Amino acid sequence: MWLSPFALRVEWALKLKGIEYEYIDEDLSNKTPQLLHFNPVYKKIPVLVHGGKPIPESLIIIEYIDEVWKHINPLFAHDPYEKAMARFWARYSDDKCTPALLKAFSTVGETQKGAIEEAKECLRTLEGGLKEGGLKGRKFFGGETIGFVDIVTGWIAYWVPMIEEIMGVTIVDEGELPLMHAWFRDYLQLDVVKERLPPRDKVLQKLRDIQKRLLG
Repeated sequence: MWLSPFALRVEWALKLKGIEYEYIDEDLSNKTPQLLHFNPVYKKIPVLVHGGKPIPESLIIIEYIDEVWKHINPLFAHDPYEKAMARFWARYSDDKCTPALLKAFSTVGETQKGAIEEAKECLRTLEGGLKEGGLKGRKFFGGETIGFVDIVTGWIAYWVPMIEEIMGVTIVDEGELPLMHAWFRDYLQLDVVKERLPPRDKVLQKLRDIQKRLLG
């Protein structure tokens, strides 16, 4: 689904590896028999079909891609500790940051104020992944080049500024979250990332429509 950050992260992984693929867009309000066949458990996108075998769930798909094409732009460090921490930060982003941002986006008033602070705190913790656990001083979560965590969390760099624009607030302030702010800029400047970003105007309008529906 063109708007899905979970599908987008899989495409980034494929493009970083230089793998050709066929992209099939789904209408999630009218799911195709093909999607239901390949992902009968969750019935969600994304699904990667390789050699006739389906792999669901974006984090699992990205790890599969890296394992199959491990010698092309590896997404994980060789060090077991750094690999474990990459999985930790990716999971933290999905389990904590994503729900906090959605809550801030879908509420108003005092509830929204509290949700915004919660989102900031989650992103502040995530920022620790750029300066702790052996990652201090690196440009990306993956080091001098992007890796697993960058691909998993990269959608935040694109979506958050649009969420800020719609809400009329600042979530990632350069003074408060300097590393995260710089990472937003550096990640979005990468050719492999820019190549597959959905049109900003189209995303912005869709997010406005989604917010109206959530608040309705």
